[in-house]
This record gives sequence, C-alpha cells and structure tokens, in this order.
Amino acid sequence: MDRFENLQTFIKVVDFGTISAAAERMGIAKSAVSRRISELERHLGVQLFRRTTRQLNLTDSGKSFYDRAIRIITDLEEAELAVSQQHGELAGVIKIAAPLSFGLLHLAPAFTDFMKLHPKVQLDLDFNDRHIDILQEGFDLAIRVTRLSDSSFIARRLATIHHMVCASPEYLKLYGTPQTPDALQHHRCLSYSNIQDSNLWHYQDQNDIHGQVKVPVVLSANNGDFLRQAATTGLGIILEPTFIIYDAIDKGQLVPLLTDCQWPIIDAYAIYPHTRHLSQRVRALVDFLVQRFEGTPYWDSALKL
Repeated sequence: MDRFENLQTFIKVVDFGTISAAAERMGIAKSAVSRRISELERHLGVQLFRRTTRQLNLTDSGKSFYDRAIRIITDLEEAELAVSQQHGELAGVIKIAAPLSFGLLHLAPAFTDFMKLHPKVQLDLDFNDRHIDILQEGFDLAIRVTRLSDSSFIARRLATIHHMVCASPEYLKLYGTPQTPDALQHHRCLSYSNIQDSNLWHYQDQNDIHGQVKVPVVLSANNGDFLRQAATTGLGIILEPTFIIYDAIDKGQLVPLLTDCQWPIIDAYAIYPHTRHLSQRVRALVDFLVQRFEGTPYWDSALKL
C-alpha cells in the first residue's frame, strides 16, 4: 500500500465530491480510486465516508482526517519548495478566480506587479463573474466583491466598494435630473443582471432611513463595463460600483446623481477555505493585495469619497 498516494487520493475525492470526479481529474480509473480509499480505511481501521447511491459524505473521523491530511500535504509541498528553491524565492502555481470587471481594471495590474517581484511564481487566472466553487474546481484563492456570509471560508478584506447612481449629460438634458430615489421610477434604467432583484435599488437617505425603489429597466447585462459604456451614450441611468465608473465621472462622461443618499456598500475579499493551509506563495500574494488596496481606494480618492 502506498500511504502517500492513498492520502492524496482521499483528498481529491473529498475536494471533487465523488469518486468519478476524482478519477477524471487524476486521470485514473474509478476502480483504482475506490481501491485506494478502501485500503486507507482498512489501514486506519475507520470508515471515512458514508456511502449512498448518489453521493459520499464524510464521517466525523473522515472530517478530522481530511483536515490533518491537508496540513500534511501542504507541509510536504512547502518543505520540498524550501529545499529546491534558491535563495528562498517563491515558486509554483497559484490558481485564482476573480470577477471580470474588478479583475481586469484593478487586479490585473496588481497581479503583474506581484509576478515581477516573484518571477518564479505562475498565476493561473479565471476572470469570470459566475460563482466559483473553490474546492470543486481546484482554486487556491478567489477574489469576490460581495457581502460575505459563508462561514466556511477565511476572508481577508481588500477594499470597501461604494456604489453611485449616475447618467450622462446627454441623458439628463433629454429626460431631466431625478431629485429623489422614487423619481427613478419615471426614468430609463440600466441594471446589472448578475444579482437577484436587479431592478430593486436599495439606498439609505440623509436621515439614515433605508429604502428601496423598483426601477424600470430598459437594458440589463451581466457586465458592468458594458453598462457603463451604454450609460455614457445616453441610454439610461445606472447604479454601479465606483471602481467601474470613476474614470467616466472624472472625464465628465457621467454625472453622479442623488449623492445625498448612500447606495449599497459591500467589500472586496480574498477568500480561501478553512481547510486549506495556505502555501507560502499564496499567503504572500494575499498579503501583497491587502497592502496594495489598503486605505481609501484610488478610484474613490479620485471621486473624493
């Protein structure tokens, strides 16, 4: 029995959820994966999984063993890197999931600067606004712009994300300027469709009273950059993160509206599972990003927020 091989196989089965998925990712037969798990269970004298016809669930012993197995594998990888790397340089692959607009506009320059500092590090980047399952898809790290509620992840806050309502001067000349949030019901609005109830815009007024307004949507899209461009042509009013619209506002292409109200405030996070013992290279990247974005983000400084 190859204990190390069986240990790695056990981790893959947990991460990918099924023996079939683990076998496909590892490029071996399902029977080989099943055999390795059975060998490991016999060696330990405990059942690691509760098996049903549809899925595998970890037993309490399996959960405990998985946490320890992750630490063992990670410590071994770190030890190998420490011995093989010259002068203590960081090396290896970091697989990262990042949102499209925030990623291309603001993370991409940070990633390239990090790679210049650590030329032996390789980044495998997925810029996509879909929800990424970090464990199932084998990511080391994800960047998310959200209200984080999932306690199964460790999160390091990178930046506070403000939103603003704005429109182009051409639109305001044609349709007038809304003076209250409720007035948005009589305007043409553009909405980001990748969230629930995208036509329901939430705010807090100058008296700290929370409200919401259901806006008429003439265009919806799952990309904020496209919506910004559409708004600059006079197509309608948008509610967008300031990291997307700050440059258009600075150039006079968009005009902030209803600025006496506070529109949604969320955060950008670097997240990773509790079960993952961070490798040195991933930890260095997270620290780099936290330092890069600390304080008032430059896009908000441009708007004097």
